[in-house]
Amino acid sequence: MGNTASGNSKHSQVLGNEVSFWLDFKRPVTILDCTVGYGGHAEMLLDRSDRATRLVGLDQDSQAIAFSQERLVRFAERVVLRKGNYRDLKRHLGDMGIGKVEGVLFDFGVSSPQLDDPARGFSFQQDGPLDMRMDQTTGSTAAVLVNSVREDELADIIFHYGEERYSRRIARAIVRERERQPIETTGVLASVIAGAVPAVYRHGRIHCATRTFQALRIAVNCELEGLEPALRDAADILAPGGRICAISFHSLEDRIVKHTFRSLAQGAEARLSLLTRKPIIAGEQECMVNPRARSAKLRVAERASEEMTL
Repeated sequence: MGNTASGNSKHSQVLGNEVSFWLDFKRPVTILDCTVGYGGHAEMLLDRSDRATRLVGLDQDSQAIAFSQERLVRFAERVVLRKGNYRDLKRHLGDMGIGKVEGVLFDFGVSSPQLDDPARGFSFQQDGPLDMRMDQTTGSTAAVLVNSVREDELADIIFHYGEERYSRRIARAIVRERERQPIETTGVLASVIAGAVPAVYRHGRIHCATRTFQALRIAVNCELEGLEPALRDAADILAPGGRICAISFHSLEDRIVKHTFRSLAQGAEARLSLLTRKPIIAGEQECMVNPRARSAKLRVAERASEEMTL
């Protein structure tokens, strides 16, 4: 969901041209956008595809679905949007009587409107409640996590999901602070992190809270656990010649995508062929317009024809 939006107007989708290239089939198809977000990729795909192409969009964020419904209204019956998680993509398609699709798009991570909304609690740039849930109607918040998990477990979360070298220092500082008073806001958490790390790290190239916030978001939403099963389900519902595009925003996601694609492309019963040996990254011009595109990596795989799988 690496999209940017401002109000109801302009919206920049990460690697939009590249996604459109790989999912352009020159004929009527059905495309499943598993992370429709604020509709940037969906709009571009529908604009550039055959007029009979249909798109099914999933997202667990109610605000994103509402925004996309308004944004994509001009495409009328060509679009169906459903609130839901990509882990349940087979069920959602089954409910609509769709057995196979020609294109699948995953755009992992947090959309810019989510990051820019202090009430969502994803960012340390503005103070807000420490929430971080993609679906605000269910599950525990990041505040619950940081105020209840044991110090060693918290350090492991920050280290494994954030790849943060100072995870133990940060976890220790969080526990000390919560013993004094509960940590309820992004501002307080960012301040605690800044006080726990060395000064040279505090003033480094990236904000010293970046990796910890990433780790907590991943843990709150159980993001990594669902990636491989969803990619495998996507391969199952692809029609022969269909393609999966997967955009990741950090090394943990990209590693899972790479290994899953490779696994599905090997052996006697290989279902996919790899169309991108190395990930596609955003060009310098796109990164200048949308700095968050710098970390994006796109991998593409294609469903083998029936003849190849026999």
